[in-house]
Amino acid sequence: MSGYMRQRHNQGYGDASSSSDDDGDECSRPDFSTPPKPGTWVEFLLNFLWIASAVFMIYLGDGDSNFVFLLWHDEERIKRLPLYFGMIGVGLITLFFLYATIMVACGARKTNQNWEILSVAALLPILIVIGITTFCFFTFALWPIWSFLTLPLVFTLFMSGTVILPYLVIRTFKRQLNVEQPNSIL
Repeated sequence: MSGYMRQRHNQGYGDASSSSDDDGDECSRPDFSTPPKPGTWVEFLLNFLWIASAVFMIYLGDGDSNFVFLLWHDEERIKRLPLYFGMIGVGLITLFFLYATIMVACGARKTNQNWEILSVAALLPILIVIGITTFCFFTFALWPIWSFLTLPLVFTLFMSGTVILPYLVIRTFKRQLNVEQPNSIL
């Protein structure tokens, strides 16, 4: 069985005689330099509806006061411990997305390190569990105020957050090239 060697083949990108070792994947790399823009008016309308419904829910609250005032001052109806655990879950999810953004934008490549620990894909099951438990914590904490309406409220706030998130990225992290400036003569 000796004598077999795995060979790399060019998939039709570029010149077959070039000696580059990138396998021609320039077309498959996403461009993270600008935030995504809605492509059609339907996508724009859906994004607007998610954001408008979340703003309406935050402004309306329980009918007497807005949602932010309820979170800060309603001690009797809101269960604080599940609310705090839910906020910790949102913080962990935010840290994960920051980590994933930095890993993708900086172009982390496989090195001699243990890549499975650093990989974004390896953390996805943990992120799913954190997301589901965070949803449950928020639902349990806010159930005394809205009862069955808590489920669509928490889901709508989550969806509006996912719609807004790509537009909050002002500038992505890019690897800086070391370009030496010529010495200026004074």
